Amino acid sequence: MSASAKREAPARFDLDGGALALLEASQALPLVSIVVSLRSGAGADPDGRGGLARIATRMLRRGCEGLAAEQIDFRIDLLGAEMTVDTSTSTVAIHAQVIARNLDPFVDLLARLLGTPTFPEDELERLKRETVAEIVEARDSDRVVAQKALQRTFFEGHPYGRNPGGTTRSVEAIARADVLAFYRRHVVKGNAVIGLSGAISPERAVEVARRLVAVLPAGGATTDATPEPAARPGRRLLVVDKPERTQTQILVATMGTSPHDEDHAPLIVGNAVFGGTFTSRLMREVRSKRGWSYGASARVSIDRRRQAWVMWTFPAATDAAPCLRLTLDLMRTWVDGGVTPREVSFISRYLVRSHAFEIDTAQKRLHQALDVELLGLPADYHSGWVDQVRAVTSESANAAIKRRIHPDDVLAVVVGTASSILDPLRAAVDDLADVQVVPFDVE
Repeated sequence: MSASAKREAPARFDLDGGALALLEASQALPLVSIVVSLRSGAGADPDGRGGLARIATRMLRRGCEGLAAEQIDFRIDLLGAEMTVDTSTSTVAIHAQVIARNLDPFVDLLARLLGTPTFPEDELERLKRETVAEIVEARDSDRVVAQKALQRTFFEGHPYGRNPGGTTRSVEAIARADVLAFYRRHVVKGNAVIGLSGAISPERAVEVARRLVAVLPAGGATTDATPEPAARPGRRLLVVDKPERTQTQILVATMGTSPHDEDHAPLIVGNAVFGGTFTSRLMREVRSKRGWSYGASARVSIDRRRQAWVMWTFPAATDAAPCLRLTLDLMRTWVDGGVTPREVSFISRYLVRSHAFEIDTAQKRLHQALDVELLGLPADYHSGWVDQVRAVTSESANAAIKRRIHPDDVLAVVVGTASSILDPLRAAVDDLADVQVVPFDVE
């Protein structure tokens, strides 16, 4: 499919009780993908019960009427299927894929899991232990440690500051009654969006979606009361102390963009010039010229509410301070000086051509449609993306960068050994408003 080709939106089907189905059919492979999505996610976890949405949804394959966990796993494998759960702040999704010839028995099994979960106490305790072990094991990854520290500090006091997987303490506090309460409130008809893609006809898709929705109890869509996050003013430094590190992870964040901003596409284009490709300004200055970090990037995330703009490098501990100073200087030069028409022309062509890789499978196109529906994105956010990128000029990109990116209001998170990097880092950042040091296993 060429970048300029117009494609039809996935088929939409209204279902009983306020549920919705989306279909992106393709006969390229004899596989059918099914996504059972909820319009609510970890942001709805009660205080002190972080990780509940993820735990509750994962419990669906830990037992249902007539089947224990081992039997469920055996049947999924026997049918040549796979099934995973993905949890974010705003949504929960059960992803499944099955060989087309086994679609009917797999749908029967999935409907059974959704409609008659038993939430066995012993399986819940086992899943909680596994989840706590995953949280502890993740501390071995400096990048994960940095990402979690950035999330909870930048969005402190806001639902976006919670990790969807929870903490060791919050996971251990989850009881079976909490799981039941989540299921009864959120896994209901009006809160469900069923996505199907692959080797399935529209008629079969409607039938499958109806079978899955039929087993859900009645209930309306969850209202998302998440407020818009607000950035804290000033330059802040957070050092996450991890012993005996010869390398660091550095994340620098400021408030970013919303998909509903009029200058959203211009900011994405301007950001791609700065840190979105292997030949970007950030990559060229940090990696190619100085060899401080093998990778360097800047990215913008999207959600229902405004998300952070984040710049990432991972230099050696001895290079951490000069690398942080350089990236902050590059950020300011980018904001003050903008991008050139030549840079915008080059990056726009790149984004238009590479867009084909975002839509080259039915599954990817379905996930884009689900994002639009579940996150409340503009209806043409994905389908009109190529035209939006082509319309960006250096003037509109520069205006967006100046309006949205704030070099004087940033949080810099550095994971490393504080005793060797703290003082150089403090000296590297001008006009610091706040400096904190926390242990790497803090939650």
